[in-house]
This record gives sequence, C-alpha cells and structure tokens, in this order.
Amino acid sequence: MLIAGLEMRLGPDEGTQESLPSLRVTRNELRTSDIRTSEGRAHGATKVVSIVGARPNFVKLAPVHRTLVEHFDHIVVHTGQHYDYSLSKIFFQHLNLPDPDYELGVGSGSHGYQVGEMMKKVEEVLLSERPRIALVYGDTNTTLAGALAAAKVRVPVAHVEAGLRCFDMEMPEEVNRVLTDHMSRYLFAPTKTAVENLLREHCQGEVLLTGDVMVETLRDSTKLAERESHVIDDLGLRSSPYILVTVHRAENTDDRHRLSSIVEALTRIEKRVVFPIHPRTVKALEEHGLYGKLTSRRNVTTTQPLGFLDFIKLEKHASMIVTDSGGVQKEAYLLGVPCITLRETTEWVETVREGWNRVVGVDVEKITRAVETFKPRRRRGRVFGTGKASKKIAEALTKAIN
Repeated sequence: MLIAGLEMRLGPDEGTQESLPSLRVTRNELRTSDIRTSEGRAHGATKVVSIVGARPNFVKLAPVHRTLVEHFDHIVVHTGQHYDYSLSKIFFQHLNLPDPDYELGVGSGSHGYQVGEMMKKVEEVLLSERPRIALVYGDTNTTLAGALAAAKVRVPVAHVEAGLRCFDMEMPEEVNRVLTDHMSRYLFAPTKTAVENLLREHCQGEVLLTGDVMVETLRDSTKLAERESHVIDDLGLRSSPYILVTVHRAENTDDRHRLSSIVEALTRIEKRVVFPIHPRTVKALEEHGLYGKLTSRRNVTTTQPLGFLDFIKLEKHASMIVTDSGGVQKEAYLLGVPCITLRETTEWVETVREGWNRVVGVDVEKITRAVETFKPRRRRGRVFGTGKASKKIAEALTKAIN
C-alpha cells in the first residue's frame, strides 16, 4: 500500500537468529577515507546494510550513503559481481564512497551461480551484523541475491528504484526487479509510473514515491567530471561531434544476429562513434567474428570501460547516445542528450513519453534512420524528481525503525 504518514514499525526481534554459523567473511577495518564517524559507531548507532556489486548499484548507493551515514551505522557490502577495477573500485573513488565494509569476491559465473554464491555470503554478513534493514538497489543479480538472503533471515528489505517494468520476463533484469519488489518491505519508487506498477501488482510492501537518486548523483558529479576528466582531449573529440555507444545486455551480446545488426548499423553511421566496450561485449564480438569489422572503421573509436567521471563527461558532450543500458537512457535524459535505445522495450517509459528517447530494437535501417533524424522537440520535465530522493529514503527508514 502507499505510504501516507510513513507509519512503519519493526518488531523488536526482526532480523535476528538464534544461532550463527562460523563466518568465512569478515568486516574490513575502518579506513581514514571512510566518511562515517567512529563516534557514531561507539554510541551504538542502529545498523543498516546496503548490498551492492555492480556499476548500476554503486551510482545509486552514493547519495543514499551520504544521507544514511548521518542517521545510522551504514554497512556497505560489495558482492564482487563487477570485480574488474574499471567496473568497480574506480567508481568508489570517483563517487567519494568509502571502501566497502565487506568484499565478498563472488566474481563472474552464470546467473544461477552468481546469485547462489552471493546469497550464501550475504547471509553470513546479515547473521553476524544483525542490521535492522537491508537496502538493495536496481535490478542486478546482486539486487536479487541480497533481497533473497535478507528475506530468508527475516531482515526487512528496502528496494531503491522499485517498480520499474519493461514487461519482458526474458530479460534477467526484469526477473530480478519483479522478484525483489515482491520480497521488499519498503519500496522506494523513482517515478509515478513505478508507483502505479507496484500498486497494480499488489506488492505487499510500503510504497513511497521518492524521485530518482540519480538526479543527485549527476548533480554532484557533473561539475567534478568537467574539472577532473580529460577524456575529451585524450580521445581527440574537442573539435568534432560524436555519438556515444554502449552495448552490454545479454539479449544483444549473446545473440549473433542481434549483435551483427548493431555492428552493421554502427559501420553505416558516418558521424564519429565512440564506443567504450564492456568486457563481455568484446568477448562476444570476437567469438562472432565481428570485432575486426567494427574496429576497422576509421570513424569508430573503441575504448576500455571508463571510470564514472570520464563516462559522465562523454555522455554530457555527446550529440547523441545509442545504448541498450537502462541507466544510460535515464542519464541521457537528465543530461539533455537525445537517446536511441537498442531494445524492444524500456523500463524508462518517461524518457520516451517526454520525447527524448526512441526505442528502435536492432533493425539496421531503424537505427541508422534514428541517428540521422531524431531530434527531441519538447523541453525536459522533472519526471525523476527534484534531487531529494536520498533524504526521503533516510526519513522513511528512520521512522520505520524508531
């Protein structure tokens, strides 16, 4: 049901167990870079846990952490879903996040393996720390594993970015977000559409329209990126407009036909193309014999995955973004950059309704035509809120616990 006065209460015994297993994961020592105060911990501040593991989780965690640390002993658990430095640690640095309290080191593997290993290790942390609430973010395997582990040991789950739907259950992310929403006690929805989805599905948790935390992340990071990042000069982009491309979703990388169509479209585009390539995408391009075709084009510049500040700067200065990423679609809208989405559906329907995102799938003609002709005609609204989502989340959790 929709939260009215935020009247949420926890029972005194929720989130505890009678006995604990011998732990194989241990909490890291506090570092001087940790922005939390030792004084707050010394006085027995209430514990809440955030479970993250991939880039989409990290960028949502940043503003929430800075707010929660004012009220709680906020414990950060990193599952290791993204273990490559460029996809993980560098984001903590650029987002001014402290080192995680727990690094579980799960790493790569099939969906089932990842979720299973994460659940086992997250459960150990929860049984040891006994937090009052566990927060999960977005729609990654880490999100689902964290929610499942918490639900099984009766720690209430709070889902940040609840209620998104693209209505395609063949997408792993859709499975993750739907299941997580139905396990969560507290559902923090970024948009009115997300609230409507949750109510339509009769999710049992308390629903609160918070706005989107990415408004805060981009507000805090864009100026820093302008000052600190040299990626525009490093790639020689200062004097020429360019299209920024990202492709990483399994539906595109694992299907040779779809990936081949995307590459064919990119090779037909006459404008400058900048393509930071996800490791899984590189592997798929090589396996399907497409890597050489892509990189041989003089107008295509490929790079390794970029740090958050470099990527934000590339997004901001692009003339257009072509992507299959949900997060990048939203970032494009917030930064005022036209977006072409290489999927059949999108969870960010507001960006399409507002006229800043065109969903074209992987049809070569549709992609190239959209790149040539798509120009948003409407001004952007505040469909993702006004930058107060993390404050609303902290207030709701404080009322829930007290």
